[in-house]
Amino acid sequence: MSTANGGNADGPGPLCLVTGATGYIGGRLVPELLGAGFRVRALARSPGRLRDHPWAARAEVVRGDVTDAASVAAAMDGVDVAHYLVHALNTGPGFERTDREAARVFGEQARAAGVRRLVYLGGLTPAGVPERELSPHLRSRAEVGRILLDSGVPTAALRAAVIIGSGSASFEMLRYLTERLPVMVTPSWVHTRIQPVAVRDVLRALVAAGRLPADVSRAFDLGGPEVLTYREMMLRYARVAGLPRRLILPVPLLTPGLSSHWVGLVTPVPAGIARPLTESLRHEVVCREHDIERYLPGDDPLLGFDEAVRLALRRIHQAEVATRWSSASVPGAPSDPLPTDPGWAGGSLYTDRRERTVTASRETLWRVVEGIGGVHGWYSFPLAWNVRGLLDRLVGGVGLRRGRRDAARLRVGDSLDFWRVEELEPGRLLRLRAEMRLPGLAWLEMRVDADGAGRTRYRQRALFHPHGLLGHLYWWGVSPFHALVFGGMARNIARAAARTAPDGPYGRGGPSRSDGAGRSDGPGRPGGAGRADGAGKPGGPAEPNTPDASAGPGTPAGPGRRPRFRRPGTR
Repeated sequence: MSTANGGNADGPGPLCLVTGATGYIGGRLVPELLGAGFRVRALARSPGRLRDHPWAARAEVVRGDVTDAASVAAAMDGVDVAHYLVHALNTGPGFERTDREAARVFGEQARAAGVRRLVYLGGLTPAGVPERELSPHLRSRAEVGRILLDSGVPTAALRAAVIIGSGSASFEMLRYLTERLPVMVTPSWVHTRIQPVAVRDVLRALVAAGRLPADVSRAFDLGGPEVLTYREMMLRYARVAGLPRRLILPVPLLTPGLSSHWVGLVTPVPAGIARPLTESLRHEVVCREHDIERYLPGDDPLLGFDEAVRLALRRIHQAEVATRWSSASVPGAPSDPLPTDPGWAGGSLYTDRRERTVTASRETLWRVVEGIGGVHGWYSFPLAWNVRGLLDRLVGGVGLRRGRRDAARLRVGDSLDFWRVEELEPGRLLRLRAEMRLPGLAWLEMRVDADGAGRTRYRQRALFHPHGLLGHLYWWGVSPFHALVFGGMARNIARAAARTAPDGPYGRGGPSRSDGAGRSDGPGRPGGAGRADGAGKPGGPAEPNTPDASAGPGTPAGPGRRPRFRRPGTR
């Protein structure tokens, strides 16, 4: 086990292990546990992605993988309560086998370490439906719960249906379908009865489950106070959001597969994630008991649907976000950091470099750089970016509509349209790693520097490591457009900074000066053009967002109109 920071693992209070802390639910659960007096150890495959979370300094972050028994055993050392918040959804045709093996490893290592309680968040399954008829998604969730309950460690297996909260995939799907389509032709599952639950109440239950009596080991249904059809949820969302009444026309011919592509075209949720959500809506998912409510702290009732939506929308409008459905890594997306070691020297690494002198302060330029994407777009040829995003979605990628978690600030691990923040040095460096479908690995790097004369300098690099012949053909096929896309991007970022500079000579929108020619280099070798040479070292954490425990902290800013394991809560 590799430790990323010391955290508070040696302080008072029970020690909780949280898996899936880079995901939607896990990232919100950690500050709730800390606030409830627990110590927290977060297990992550990429601990650096948790570096800039507001709670990072108060928790211990360790490197590991739930499929690796050795790393799980090390992470379990001294743990009292272990929260299992990961699943292998969409990692390939064998995801059920991967889920099964990971749960077995987790349960065995928890028992060997003397962990006194396991807490699992799964999906609510329909009553009376044979397991073989469930969607693979729900079937795997149910199997993982059984494996943990049979582990010999007292286990609370919470089973939730649709989670209503800013940033959850279920809420984003509901929100965009309702807002973008005043008249909807919908699948028959819009008449399926569902028991949605607010993310605030899911977090309350996960915290409370860690303090259950030792003799309690069972599954608990988790739902809100109302049972609604999906159609009723859309109509009530429209009313709460102040939208005109929606006309909904169900069409029974739409299969779950077609439904997922329809959802993928209309909402930011890609078809690969939408499909298990829509498949889960084929059957009625209503709680058969509400026993977990006896263990919830305080006298606060469970939030109703309207209030949960109202609270989620308030967070969205205030841009107070902690996690989103896209916080977790996209299955199949590259996880390699920018290659900087000598081992890459013999391989191909194409580079497109652009530089400009900017008539604005470095602070002003950095605000433009950090605000890129989402509603601000990508500062060049919007049609090209939108077409690239659409093509990505058509082949099962995430597309360009994931937007941003926060409209002004970024942190390591954030999704940003079809990129992810790989490195961030506030005021100096932003490096993005591509998560669109590509025949290779790609990065986009933006730096804010000063030249020898003290003038503000913008430096931009796009890097591509091709996989096979197709990767090389891809680079040479798109390189004629780089001057338009990447050159225009550098030019317009500089202009945007100059326009916002309070005392710059181009305060009325005139162009910034450029004295650095952009160029596209061939494959890099040691000392040659195009070599990736000098990834920035990590800087201090970005300014944190203030978590809001009342709703499970945070919310996303909406996606822009222009230009291996996943975590629960994406239901």
